[in-house]
Amino acid sequence: MDKELLSYVKTIGEVQSCIANATTLEEALQNGLRTIARNCDAATAVIWYADKHGDGRLHPTFWIGPDDLTSRSHAAGEGLVGRVYQTQQAERLLDFSRTGDAATLDDFPSIQVNSAICVPFSTLHEDLGCIQLVNKNDGSHWTDEDADVAEIMSMSAALALEENNALQSPIELGRPIIEAHDITRTFQNGDTETQVLKGVNLNVYEGEFLVVLGESGCGKSTFLNIIGGMDRATSGSFTFEGREMSTASQAELTAYRRDNIGFIFQSYNLMPNLTALQNLRLIAELVDNPMDCEHVLELVGLEQRKHSYPSQLSGGQQQRVSIARALVKNPKIIFADEPTAALDYATSIEVLQTLENIVNAGTSLIMVTHNEEITRMADRVVRMRDGKTYEVTVNRRPVHATELVW
Repeated sequence: MDKELLSYVKTIGEVQSCIANATTLEEALQNGLRTIARNCDAATAVIWYADKHGDGRLHPTFWIGPDDLTSRSHAAGEGLVGRVYQTQQAERLLDFSRTGDAATLDDFPSIQVNSAICVPFSTLHEDLGCIQLVNKNDGSHWTDEDADVAEIMSMSAALALEENNALQSPIELGRPIIEAHDITRTFQNGDTETQVLKGVNLNVYEGEFLVVLGESGCGKSTFLNIIGGMDRATSGSFTFEGREMSTASQAELTAYRRDNIGFIFQSYNLMPNLTALQNLRLIAELVDNPMDCEHVLELVGLEQRKHSYPSQLSGGQQQRVSIARALVKNPKIIFADEPTAALDYATSIEVLQTLENIVNAGTSLIMVTHNEEITRMADRVVRMRDGKTYEVTVNRRPVHATELVW
């Protein structure tokens, strides 16, 4: 057996193994696509999954790459993805400059597509969807041999999933509240420039729980600060409910933060000389339509501690006051930056239950965290790497805070 064939066999075995060892279907899909993308050297890779119990369209369930595909979908026969799903025949756009397909470009607005492969994702008994690979990391074009391997790996992945339950229907997204396009941020320190964000594309939807993960320094908090109106992008743009905010004046950004955004920080930032209730009333005085302060403290389970000062409260209680302070503004979206990092497990679960209740009531929540386990609660999980979004997972089975273990 020659080395190239042996490599293919090992790759297929690796795909089957990582899927077989997964504990959930979502984990199986993610690990399978990561393995396929790594072994094919794909810059962008997507699993399009058919919603057979809903609208019948193909929706992205997990992808690797810089674009936010959450709101995109294809009907059978529509575009490259729809054609492959309908015909169950792979399509190979090995040199895009000669075989250009507008439908492929539409899905990936922030990258220049030069080569693409789309293969069926099907078992012997069911057509599940498609796997799409776009561009190679080294800039070269896909070859027919690459496409053959991609088809075999896709078939192997589907067969490994055959005994699992089907995915549930796609999440029902509300309207996009925030739309960020190609956000960059460069910091100057003397003669040294450091580019922290290198082109982030991400939407935030009404009523969703979005978790952002990544190593320290990857740009998570910087991105949160920009779309929260506390910092400005070096380039790119973001809109809030259709209004352009990247060119807003300082007064407009202040009004945006005051009227629409609630912030929860790792350090609670409470006024030490004010009681829990007074901390809330201080914020409520700043906005036009605040919630009732005592009612909000009841929502976070602190109605009995409303006259306590921060020094008289535990860390978890102080964080719940911080959550109440963000909520009392009646915001459309809450930003939480590592809200459980300083808390023990039991207290973290209490805080996460409070946040879960807020999302269930219709408020959007973006949380930056290092805790992988918290991703199981989210509607979507965005992983950042080196200043860009790297992977996005649509979580079709969010769990309750009480089910988390670490």
